[in-house]
Amino acid sequence: MTEQNATGAALERKAPEVKGVPETVTAAFDEFMEAFEAFKEVNDRRLGEIEQKLSADVVTRDKVDRINRAMDDQKKVLDQLVLKKARPQLGGGAELSADAMEHKAAFDAYVRRGEEAGLRELEAKAFSGTTGADGGYLVPPETDTEIGRRISVVSPMRALSTVRTVSSAVLKKPFAAAGLSTGWVAETAARPQTNTPQLAELSFPTMELYAMPAATQGLLDDSAVDIEAWIAGEVDIVFAEQEGDAFIRGDGVNKPKGFLSYTTVAESAWSWGNIGYIASGAAGAWKATGPSDTLVDLVYALKAGHRQNGTFMMNRKTQGDIRKFKDAEGNYLWRPPVAGDQPASLMGFPIAEAEEMPDVGANALAVAFGDFRSGYLVVDRAGVRILRDPYSAKPYVLFYTTKRVGGGVQNFEAIKVVKFATA
Repeated sequence: MTEQNATGAALERKAPEVKGVPETVTAAFDEFMEAFEAFKEVNDRRLGEIEQKLSADVVTRDKVDRINRAMDDQKKVLDQLVLKKARPQLGGGAELSADAMEHKAAFDAYVRRGEEAGLRELEAKAFSGTTGADGGYLVPPETDTEIGRRISVVSPMRALSTVRTVSSAVLKKPFAAAGLSTGWVAETAARPQTNTPQLAELSFPTMELYAMPAATQGLLDDSAVDIEAWIAGEVDIVFAEQEGDAFIRGDGVNKPKGFLSYTTVAESAWSWGNIGYIASGAAGAWKATGPSDTLVDLVYALKAGHRQNGTFMMNRKTQGDIRKFKDAEGNYLWRPPVAGDQPASLMGFPIAEAEEMPDVGANALAVAFGDFRSGYLVVDRAGVRILRDPYSAKPYVLFYTTKRVGGGVQNFEAIKVVKFATA
């Protein structure tokens, strides 16, 4: 069997392995690394064919694409296993205080049977909130914490950004867009007044995010069901998906404003209030020669203080393109994770996978790089509220669950993007 046929046979054997679900993070990571080694071997052959014949063999290109897709599938499996392993048990670890136990029991009675007296008495006594005009009660701290923690794992933007919890509807944040002016003077010379710093006030309103899962009364009557865990499980994924999308490309209308929705300008003309971009040099594509130069320019568009905390953000398809890039010494710029619970890296910086990022296309902002901790602010209004509705969808009981969330760019020089255009 020739080398090419042997490699092809190995690739064909890998395809069905992706469909299986490894039982452990270690097994999934081992499969991912095996696929990466096969990818490097075949991609090196593709690059060699391009150098010799100015084009790659169709079979070789198909094999590279097939392994690339297989790696994406295996990385999804790996991420799911890591996520499952990272999820804590509800209320795990520390013992609950007497007050917390009382609140938990009263909340359980409200969810299962609609008994409001216990919660009303507790919340009135603690001044933690009453029913209000539209009804509803605060979720106990254990459930509230569980929802927030699991969202931070699912949504890369929430995990990477600064998160502030507020008690009002709007967070106003002053920001020094320009610092103090200084000057050198002689020992006995006059000291003229210097310019005062320029402060900009940024406003981050919180918007309402809701979910309304339903359950039968039979399920609620089943004492074996952990009703708080069920609510958290129903709500956390849909909240995470909505948040992740809004933090990246939300238009700011009844939702947070994503960093891709701000005005973008060429980095050479950057000014405060805009997001700077580096042009890829080709319309809707990477440059044919030296595509990695664009990534180098993107990294060094950030100031050193932000660059050392930088993270790349892109979707899986764009990451698949970048896996093929090499530097002048023939080394791959993309590196696999060093462990199952670690991100892959690009040029030494971690990669955050966000499917909300656009694909490479005409004028698309498909790659971002930045210090998101400094650049983006997520604002949470304290508390998740639940309103029990046993009437609207009989025989189901609806649980109208709401949370108020806001977000926006707080430092416009800390995030840069690649625009796939000639200029």
